[in-house]
Amino acid sequence: MQRPSWHEYFMDIATLVATRSTCLRRQVGAVLVRDKRILSTGYNGAPSGVSHCLEVGCLREQLNIPSGQRQELCRAVHAEQNAIIQAALHGVSTNGSVLYCTNQPCALCAKMLINAGVKEIFFKGAYPDELALDLLNEAGVRLNLLS
Repeated sequence: MQRPSWHEYFMDIATLVATRSTCLRRQVGAVLVRDKRILSTGYNGAPSGVSHCLEVGCLREQLNIPSGQRQELCRAVHAEQNAIIQAALHGVSTNGSVLYCTNQPCALCAKMLINAGVKEIFFKGAYPDELALDLLNEAGVRLNLLS
């Protein structure tokens, strides 16, 4: 039996976390890790106590908004945001952590990850947001595309 690498292990967990997503467009999972230990996880979905897109439909689809644009018109909290929020709710510092995410973060998530002290990001899928890449590069956050 061959054990998965740490990168495979944490990305597999992020992929599993994404299965909890309630987004009709894109299922995203995120795992924050430090010292090979999971700090928190998150997936994209509506805030607690708010109807999910699975129940009420997708406003972005109804308005024909392309991916990567007008994210403020989405009911969902992004997976990366939820991972940061869950860590905060449980008093877990994210400073110096690594993010494993099924997709490249958007600019809003990039800004939050920078301020949360995330030092490195591993992701599987690209996302059409050049500003996010510019911000992360300028802040010195290492980006790694895993295939």
